[in-house]
Amino acid sequence: MELKVTGKNIELTPQLREYIEKKLGKLSRHLPDILEAKVEVSEEKTRSPQTRYVIQVTINSNGTILRGEERGDDFFVAIDKVADVMDRQIERFKGRRSIRKGVMPTVRNPDTLVQPAPEAEEDVGRIVKIKKFVVKPMTIDEAIEQMELLGHDFFLFLNSDGGRLNLLYRRKDKNYGLIEPEIG
Repeated sequence: MELKVTGKNIELTPQLREYIEKKLGKLSRHLPDILEAKVEVSEEKTRSPQTRYVIQVTINSNGTILRGEERGDDFFVAIDKVADVMDRQIERFKGRRSIRKGVMPTVRNPDTLVQPAPEAEEDVGRIVKIKKFVVKPMTIDEAIEQMELLGHDFFLFLNSDGGRLNLLYRRKDKNYGLIEPEIG
């Protein structure tokens, strides 16, 4: 497993790097096919000392992305918390992977259209962040699993059935919706 550690607003001493490698290096024991793990450590200048250190960990395991983020008043406490979160993520992923052969939830009523909410002119936002990521072909069930592992309410993926980009989202009734764009 390749471990990439970056610091934001903080200088990473050899002692801090060693502690990160010690705590997060153990993750590969639970999930041996981890290709890389990215750790972003940042220190925020906040009034609340409980949220001063932010640790984000992203693991790539053969195309499956697992992510965890934790905050703490102490660097070492935040690392311990995020290591526990990642352990739970890995156990959940391993459990789902073993259940995969069984029944997976299916998308109900994929013809549902989502209407954007009308915006007031003075409340128009602006783009503050752009994310780029590689999409790989996957089935709807794999996309649901990936979305759940990431803990997101939506997931953009390349549908292997049609070869087109689809957007999967979680509805308020805990079911899923699928948006299949058509060029017209």
